[in-house]
Amino acid sequence: MDNRRRKRRRRKKNNTARIMVYVIPIAVIILAVFGITNALKKPPKTEEDRTQTETQTADSKKNLSSKDLVDENDKSTDQSEESLDPTDNKEDKPDDEDDSPDNTDDTDTTEQDKKDDFTLADLDNPEGFDERPTENGIVLENQQIDLNGLDTTGLDWGQGGDLDQWNRPAGCMQYQEKYGKYNAYFISDEPEKKVIYLTIDEGYEYGCSERILNTLKEKNVHAVFFITKAYAKQNPELVQRMIDEGHEVGNHSVTHPAAGLPSQDIAQQTNEVTENHQYVKDQFGYDMHLFRYPAGKFSEQSLALLNNLNYKSIFWSFAYLDYDVENQPDPTESLQKIMDRLHPGAIYLLHAESETNTQILGDFIDQTRAQGYEFKVFE
Repeated sequence: MDNRRRKRRRRKKNNTARIMVYVIPIAVIILAVFGITNALKKPPKTEEDRTQTETQTADSKKNLSSKDLVDENDKSTDQSEESLDPTDNKEDKPDDEDDSPDNTDDTDTTEQDKKDDFTLADLDNPEGFDERPTENGIVLENQQIDLNGLDTTGLDWGQGGDLDQWNRPAGCMQYQEKYGKYNAYFISDEPEKKVIYLTIDEGYEYGCSERILNTLKEKNVHAVFFITKAYAKQNPELVQRMIDEGHEVGNHSVTHPAAGLPSQDIAQQTNEVTENHQYVKDQFGYDMHLFRYPAGKFSEQSLALLNNLNYKSIFWSFAYLDYDVENQPDPTESLQKIMDRLHPGAIYLLHAESETNTQILGDFIDQTRAQGYEFKVFE
């Protein structure tokens, strides 16, 4: 039995040996063929390829180092922002968000996010925007217009009630197109800009101007005050304050003729403008360059005359019956009326003798800004 077993073991070993003799060479041949095929498909690297590979590797390492440095800087910046006194930005956050750990992600706000939160109301006369008038006024050099043949028909200006899609009076747009060539302004034709120009007429003082100036100073808003010569003579301290606090002072004629400038001849109209201009220049060292027509009455010829006197003629796109001191409108109703007519490029006319205007001016400014409007001084 033992001999048989030993014979069977020898036969198995011999068979295994024979198999390995055939299998190993075949495996070697297969591997060799596979290697040759891959070698044919992938050409050997040239010296240029090796140089490029080394360059790319170096750049990758450099970029990685730069990224690590930026990450470290960002981390340092975040830590610095978190260490700031939280009261520094208190105005920018609701009261219930102050010092709240749930809002720590706010420190990661990007510059783009800050720009998105920026509104036109933020531009009200800060440094770098909407420069205030110079303390000496502005001198224009208008292109002169031949007055001969121009229409002398007197026109009464009123903004009318028809409104366009931007809530702008249609009459303003029509007159601006027709008379704008004479440096006349009935509205600022920029519907894409939510800008308001505030103008205040000062025919005589009724004890309201000081409070109006206080409100404008508190709200950081500049306006145009149109004054007559009589007003300038009787209220020099108020006129000087207007100039000192960055408001524009405009010409409202010498005598404020009720029949309007077109009722006078060229010489009389010229004197209504130049006499007041010279008085303000002599007394305050200030050159006026904006004119408001008494009672809003004008003619084509008078517009050209004002242009030749180096003035801009400023009308309005909103006004209401606020000048009758014996019959002042209700403050709440007046504020609603003013807000309902809000529109881009608006030139608002308010009379300074109005107690109603004096009361609602602050609320008007606040509510207008809340709707994204910016107050600018007309220049």
